Amino acid sequence: MDAMLSSKVLPNPNVSHYRIPNLNRNSALSCSQTKSTVSVRCRSIEISQNKHEVFKVPTPDLTYRKTSSRGGSYICQSLQKRNSVGQTFCSVGVCSFGETAVENASHVAEEKIGVLLLNLGGPDTLNDVQPFLFNLFADPDIIRLPRMLKFLQRPLAQLISVLRAPKSKEGYASIGGGSPLRKITDEQANALKMALEAKKMPVNVYVGMRYWHPYTEEAVHQIKKDGITKLVVLPLYPQYSISTSGSSIRVLHSMFRNDSYLSRVPISIIKSWYQRQGYVKSMASLIEEELHSFTNPEEVMIFFSAHGVPVSYIEDAGDPYRDQMEDCIKLIMQELKARGVNNDHTLAYQSRVGPVQWLKPYTDEVLVELGKKGVKSLVAVPVRKEAEVSFVSEHIETLEEIDMEYRELALESGIENWGRVPALGCTSSFITDLADAVIEALPSATAITTNVNSEQVEEADSNLFKYVIKLVFGSVFAFLILLFPKLFRASKN
Repeated sequence: MDAMLSSKVLPNPNVSHYRIPNLNRNSALSCSQTKSTVSVRCRSIEISQNKHEVFKVPTPDLTYRKTSSRGGSYICQSLQKRNSVGQTFCSVGVCSFGETAVENASHVAEEKIGVLLLNLGGPDTLNDVQPFLFNLFADPDIIRLPRMLKFLQRPLAQLISVLRAPKSKEGYASIGGGSPLRKITDEQANALKMALEAKKMPVNVYVGMRYWHPYTEEAVHQIKKDGITKLVVLPLYPQYSISTSGSSIRVLHSMFRNDSYLSRVPISIIKSWYQRQGYVKSMASLIEEELHSFTNPEEVMIFFSAHGVPVSYIEDAGDPYRDQMEDCIKLIMQELKARGVNNDHTLAYQSRVGPVQWLKPYTDEVLVELGKKGVKSLVAVPVRKEAEVSFVSEHIETLEEIDMEYRELALESGIENWGRVPALGCTSSFITDLADAVIEALPSATAITTNVNSEQVEEADSNLFKYVIKLVFGSVFAFLILLFPKLFRASKN
């Protein structure tokens, strides 16, 4: 291909031949520490017939256009190979050259792609329940305090975690003494790695939990240690919420922005994926299969139970969670109708905490109403904001809250036949679709900037006075808990 973009010859970089393995239409190659941006095109390309493509770039024919007067870095964009009728065989998104010479070819060959799966996490044992709850409620995206009261975040989290721990321990004890989330997420990570390798994309897959081990911070440390050069972040929450995906992404941005190596790593974040056909079809298949377990499938009410969030998240903070959840249910029902499944359905929200108003209608109230209306058969479809429509793995809200508490309430309310759709887990169609999502996200990966943000400004505003106030209030709360434990246990009810 002959193409000239401008006017000046590069200073003899030694890149006459190098190999780029596994090149495809969407390949993107990037190098760090680019000091300036230029466009380069080459006059001749030679393609070998083996499984690697060899690009021959004769040095004298390299031309470029500078876009910055600083540094000596050169970027080659949209390098395409065409056949005689002009059809594009493949393209290279970005490759960058070093400050005074082209980057060594081995840098390209050694590009390491990582995939980071984000999830909530859960206590491994009953002894982990209280510290897990503390981590949860200490998150400013879970309990959103006014800026002037931020110093109360940790003392308040300590109080709530102590009060809620006994009841939460009972729940975890009823499902085996701990959360199965880590084991299931690890299995999904292994399945995703194999699915990507089957698509000729070798990757390292990492698991980062927000509130328990392995923490997101631990996963990021390993990503840096392994020398990952491009990263796709995949929260296992189909719908986006500031309290799930948003919280984890906020932590990631802070870590990457403040690290000289990580801030240069191109990263692509898949914020939500509930609308993907693979996910929608997988959910529809699970529902259809569960319906067939009933004597009269056409009479069964499909009951979507989603994890709730405070109304203030939606109205004040602009959280898109409710809209995405309702859109998700619509897509699943459209898929079911296309398969000839025309059952009635409804959506309700579960797991509310505290005195504030949460998304309505509430699951427990709707179950009672359905019983009064004469509904006799019901299949529950857990759809929560953290990873099947939003539960992509089993957790305490499916194994204890839905399977036990809500089932019992439904039967007491007159519903005679109860079923529950299992979580997606490692369903092959679901995992394959996640692999496709990762591949599609790679070309859009970009480095996180190092600009100072509002969180850093807030951190800089901390002073000794605030620290003393935190210490005093924390001590008072701890003293009250120790002095009046019965009073605080009674108050939680």
